[in-house]
Amino acid sequence: MSDKYVAYVGTYTHGSSVGIHLYDVNVEEGTLKEKKIIPVNNSSYLCRSVNGKFLYSIADEGVAVFSIDRETGDLTMINQIDIDGMRGCYVSVDKSGKYLFVAGYHDGKVTLVHTHQDGRLGSVMDGVFHQGIGSVAERNFRPHVSCVMMTPDQKYLCAVDNGIDQVKFYQITNRDKLKMVDILRCPRESGPRLLRFSRDGRFAYLLYELSNVVDVFRYTDSGKTPEFEKIQTISTTSDNVDQIHDAASGMCVSLDGNYLFTSTAGDNTVAMYRIDKETGLLDKKFALPISGEYPKHIALFPDGKHIACCNNQSNTITTFTIDYEKNILVQKGKPNKVDTPNCILITKL
Repeated sequence: MSDKYVAYVGTYTHGSSVGIHLYDVNVEEGTLKEKKIIPVNNSSYLCRSVNGKFLYSIADEGVAVFSIDRETGDLTMINQIDIDGMRGCYVSVDKSGKYLFVAGYHDGKVTLVHTHQDGRLGSVMDGVFHQGIGSVAERNFRPHVSCVMMTPDQKYLCAVDNGIDQVKFYQITNRDKLKMVDILRCPRESGPRLLRFSRDGRFAYLLYELSNVVDVFRYTDSGKTPEFEKIQTISTTSDNVDQIHDAASGMCVSLDGNYLFTSTAGDNTVAMYRIDKETGLLDKKFALPISGEYPKHIALFPDGKHIACCNNQSNTITTFTIDYEKNILVQKGKPNKVDTPNCILITKL
């Protein structure tokens, strides 16, 4: 591939990690080479603007935004804002480039932020604190928003709540406020964590951290509320494991829409599923070890032939070639050492 790609890895800032690690990406070989670190306090999640000019990062101060050098991938901070709450864990944008959304794990808050065309983050337009009680289990007895993202048709904001086992759906009003329109109630103590959609937008995949499964939904819009019809539940782990100590953690869909990948901590595996594009159903092909501990986040390389795993507890990033015919992973070189990697974003310059 003649295009140039870089990878940004968000980390917790202690030890040798001080922020966002920048890597050159060798797409053909499926490898990463670190070249710079950009200081950010506890960069737990990253996303890029729709126009590709800016990078947003969770930070202790709220959210930071950087301009991207289109030649080198280097980052220059534009500004950062307070989100009027505790530090977030997930950030995303809508396709219009007008809004940025933040998920608050620690305080159960969904925050709506205005963005400017020059990249600057503006004011907080609205913030909603989730309410309710999950179970008495230590990890999910109060709201923990773990993922916020728009539906592909840009009609609804989906807020996945890991603590109270719900996905709440919001519309953005003409006054830039969040109006809740529906709730998807998940199984008790399932711990929903991440939501992804099929490339055509007809199906949704919901990853559960505590039950270690993916639920498949058929998504439609009734005109007033979103409709999520569950059509499948499938495990993320390898066979014969003790799921009490496992935690499904990462999920991504291939660019061609043919495959879904998940990662599971404890089991320390990546699973691959073939997507039936007509029905949305998943056919599990493997769940294989990733030579690291707590694969918190995963990302496919642009060619779809390689995958990177951020192993948060073993302080490494491992990369693999995906053999779609033999249904195996082949590790590429030695693990990249980086303290507490949280997420990885591989993107074209």
